[in-house]
Amino acid sequence: MTGFTVYPAIDVREGRVVRLAQGDYARETRYEGEPLDVALRYAVQGAEWLHLVDLDAARAGGYTLAALLADIAHHTPLKVQTGGGVRKRDDVARIFDAGADRVVIGSLSVREPETVLEWLAEFGSDRITVALDTRRDDAGVWRLPVHGWTETASETLDELATRYAAAGLRHLLCTDIARDGMLTGPNLDLYAHLRATVPTLAVQASGGVSALADVNGARDAGCMGIVLGRALLEGRFTLPEALAC
Repeated sequence: MTGFTVYPAIDVREGRVVRLAQGDYARETRYEGEPLDVALRYAVQGAEWLHLVDLDAARAGGYTLAALLADIAHHTPLKVQTGGGVRKRDDVARIFDAGADRVVIGSLSVREPETVLEWLAEFGSDRITVALDTRRDDAGVWRLPVHGWTETASETLDELATRYAAAGLRHLLCTDIARDGMLTGPNLDLYAHLRATVPTLAVQASGGVSALADVNGARDAGCMGIVLGRALLEGRFTLPEALAC
């Protein structure tokens, strides 16, 4: 695999650009600018890809950003990977129809891996991104919390990632829950571990980025991409600076 991709992120809730701290809807920060305007800005600044998240659907199910996605596809050259609330095959097909290049599948990837493996075979290995939120337990094992992070799946991160890799998955987005939205730096040990465990996967780092050094660190740890949310929205560095890394 070659290349490293920077994914500026737009998380949308109730039509606004927001960020959540550690996925907590009660710890939301709202930012200025309509989602389409932010996407246009990222496109002008040189982004090739956009990471778009439907936070309303992530909680209630049923992807709600099809109109926004279509506008982004119409008004910008951005390729978009997007998800939130994907529960059924029809959700996947509808998101592709609206203009997505990749569909991100999160909680269902843990709860119903057999279903997601079927979609991977149907839609293609380059069109599905599996997103796994993880937390390290006291024994040092990377676990997969589910149901609002209140329960833990029986399979570990290593087991499930290996299973998906064996089935042909290419894109894995992995977030250390403890770092998400906290500006404390990505967990580079996690990504180095994934690189060693599932070397065929193009891993995207997510969570905690606060400085350009974090972008370089994720690349050096073996990631093939990084998702940038709060750090860009709060001007800790610019997208052109990140792309130059």
